[in-house]
Amino acid sequence: MPLHNAAATETACADCALRRLPLFIEHSAEELTLVQSLKHREMRLGALETLIHEGQTDAPLFTLLDGWAFRYKTLSDGRRQILSFLLAGDFIGVQQKMGDAAAHGVDTLTPALFCVFQRDALWELHRRSPTMGFNITWLTAHEESLVDDTLLSVGRRSAEERIATLLILLFKRAAALQADAGAAGVPFPLTQQHVADGLGLSLVHTNKTLRKLERRGLHRIADGRLFLRDVKALARLADLYGDGRPPQRPLV
Repeated sequence: MPLHNAAATETACADCALRRLPLFIEHSAEELTLVQSLKHREMRLGALETLIHEGQTDAPLFTLLDGWAFRYKTLSDGRRQILSFLLAGDFIGVQQKMGDAAAHGVDTLTPALFCVFQRDALWELHRRSPTMGFNITWLTAHEESLVDDTLLSVGRRSAEERIATLLILLFKRAAALQADAGAAGVPFPLTQQHVADGLGLSLVHTNKTLRKLERRGLHRIADGRLFLRDVKALARLADLYGDGRPPQRPLV
């Protein structure tokens, strides 16, 4: 298991830069005080490190403050299905608290910073603040909706539709974390293997489809950044419900 490094300096919850973004709902001073009281520490991981192992029984709760990660499950022969990609502001570990062990693993895609909460934080949030308890329920439901959309892609969309959907949703989520709303592109740390594992495609099929969509002028991936060149055409191909923008959400 990799060493989990404590952050050199920690930021008070009230001073978190994420809270200034329009994406996140403003919380009361009392709610911020509660969250701060449950925060254990901050932790940094490098790229491609494991935050939660499949089957782990002692993982705390986390909020991803910076960087990218993903949730996944593997079969006994090593085949992997990526369930969802995680960006700054995502709350991690709730599903494990509903069972005896983590039903999925969580790995980082990039160097990442996490806020670590004490293990009983979920109960304390519900007990001491019904509003924050509702926020947790909302976050869990939102995460489920993302997984549902992935299931729709894997089960019914073509390879072109699957990749178009993934590109739009990830672009919109990442753009909501940037001051320029994605005008200069957004970080895109996924390899083609990550795309394949997230969409149930072969690596060869993923490569061919990405190149095909790029030749059609729909997107461009260069120097680790994603640019959408024809959003309307990509959205028509994806057959998305809505425009893909993430809803305003609470930040725990």
